[in-house]
This record gives sequence, C-alpha cells and structure tokens, in this order.
Amino acid sequence: MNLDSTTVQNTNDLFLGKLPDISILSPDKFQAWDEFVRVCPDATFFHRSGWKPVIEQAFGHKTWFLYIEEDGCIQGILPLAEINSLLFGHSLSALPFCVYGGIAAMSDGVRAKLDQAAQMLAAHLQVDYLEYRHVTPFHQDWPTKELYVTFRKTIDPDVEQNMLAIPRKQRAMVRKGIKYALQSHVDQDIERFFHAYSASVHRLGTPVFSRKYFRLLKTVFAEDCELLVITKDDQTVSAVMSFYFRDEVLPYYGGGADAARDLAGNDFMYWELMRRACERGYKIFDFGRSKQGTGSYSFKKNWGLEPQPLFYEYQLLRAKAVPEHNPLNPKYRLFIKAWQKLPLTFANLIGPHIVKNLG
Repeated sequence: MNLDSTTVQNTNDLFLGKLPDISILSPDKFQAWDEFVRVCPDATFFHRSGWKPVIEQAFGHKTWFLYIEEDGCIQGILPLAEINSLLFGHSLSALPFCVYGGIAAMSDGVRAKLDQAAQMLAAHLQVDYLEYRHVTPFHQDWPTKELYVTFRKTIDPDVEQNMLAIPRKQRAMVRKGIKYALQSHVDQDIERFFHAYSASVHRLGTPVFSRKYFRLLKTVFAEDCELLVITKDDQTVSAVMSFYFRDEVLPYYGGGADAARDLAGNDFMYWELMRRACERGYKIFDFGRSKQGTGSYSFKKNWGLEPQPLFYEYQLLRAKAVPEHNPLNPKYRLFIKAWQKLPLTFANLIGPHIVKNLG
C-alpha cells in the first residue's frame, strides 16, 4: 500500500505516542520548551524551539522535537530532524545545520529515556544512522567523527584587555582594519550580509544556503540573531550573522567580499563583534565549529584560542561507516573545483537545493 506524506507523518507520530513519558513539541509548548533551554546546563542555542519551524520551512525536513515532562515541568529534550536524500543518504540527527545538539536533560534517567526513544524512532524510520552532536562524550561505544572542534574564549569586561589578549600578529591585522577606517553597522535586512556570505562560500567551492533560510533565522530568533556588516566607503566588505544566548555571542555564518582580504575586513569584523559584545556585558565568545586542518581552523588559532573537541556520535543502522559529507572528502575535490568556476548568480540559484540535504 502506498502512503501519502500526511499518512506517513501521522503514523510516525503515533509510533512515538506509544512510548511512555515521551511527548512531541507542539506550538503551545514552545514557551515551556525555551524556558527549559534557558535553565538547563546541557542546553545550547541550538536546542531552542525556533529550530523546528526554521528546519521545516527552510528545508522541508520532518522534525521530532521530543521532551519528557514531570509534574507539569519539562525535564529533558531532544530535538531531531530527518534528512532523506538520494545523494547523501537517510539520517536522523540532533541537530542538522547546528554545531551542537543531542540530549539536554536534568537527570540521567530522563536522558536514558530520550535516548531510547530516539533509537527506536531511528529504527522505525529505517534511517542509515542516528547522529548526536554533543559537546561531551555520551555514547563512547558508538563510532565518532573526530573532524570537528570548537573554539571558545572568555570576554574580559575591559575592551582594551580583550585587544591585548589577541596574539601580536593577529592584533596587527585587527589594527590594520581600524587604520582603514572600516565601519560597522547592524542590519535588519539580510541582503548586505548575503552578498558577503555568498561570495565567500563560492570562493571556497561550497553550495550556499538560501536567502529564505537566513530570513527565517532573523525572523524566528529576532533580537537574538544579529547581522553585523562591515563597510568601506559605503561598500560591503564583510558580514556575520551571530546568535546571542545567555551570556554568549556566537558568530555563526560569515564571509567577506573580494576586498575583505586586502582591508583585513574579517579580522576587523570579529574584533568589532567581540568589542560590541563586551560593552553589552556578554562573557563568552564562541567562535564556533571548524574542521581540523582547514583555513578556518588556523584563523581561529591565530586569535589565541585553543580547540576543544566536539563529539559527533553515530549509531549505524543501515550505514556501514560514519558519513563523510564534507569538503575534505577527496571524492568532492572535482565538484569543488567545478563549483568555483560557476557564475555566482547561478551558484546561488542551485546551491540551496544541494546544501539542504547536507545538514
């Protein structure tokens, strides 16, 4: 019997509904979910309920945001999204398009129940693998990907101390941007940001996310999603989309136009973001994920930050090995070289149809 998408979705939700203690996030619970995220030590910005509509509306993927409630209060959450792609396989992850994820819970018992529910759901959906993106080891018996690290540093309350904490060579690059009289602006519209970001990822040979995705991020997360744009003589040099969570600032998507290298635009941009965050009382600068052995990794090391490993753990169901959908995989070299030669307008048109399945 052939089932339409609505029937399949209802069948899957009914499957989870049979699990004791497990509930599926609905709009009336968004506020309670986010209140839990605010107070739970395990939770991150990427556990917020807003990722559910963003992933569903921007990419069309099915989500299961699971939670356990006790005495009317949420005690644990696990946001999951399913990607089913002919090119890149069938996965259930916590959470694709996000640096961090996995289970956030107040007790080991709640954590174990959510883990069991996720494994049962993965088997029910017949995915290739279930993926958790934890910041600490959880399933040490599962295969893991040791490719990614994150960079975090404490923001000193004094602006000048933050400048002096930057290693000398990198500090010189920041001062170079200051010398060129670069200006910073906070935009509400994504267009100048998208111009810098799309040009940058095109030079790297990777597909671009859609404008729709970035507009959704800005709309859903509102004042906690900021667009900082750097200009020279009213021309866009570089730009970054950052997230704010608790006492942290997380520069997440960024890039520079062709002039950024000569003007030290990216160096100035991240300093300007740090300076602004310092003046607003934020305490942690989360420089985000990088792949070991890449230019991004080296750039962040130059700021004096030490890499911290990320624990991406996989329960392999139908897959035989951990997925390697990243530009360092040798099988993508020809694709990257070809992509770099595409006209930017054409790359921006077709890129979102590819990247939405990478996660």
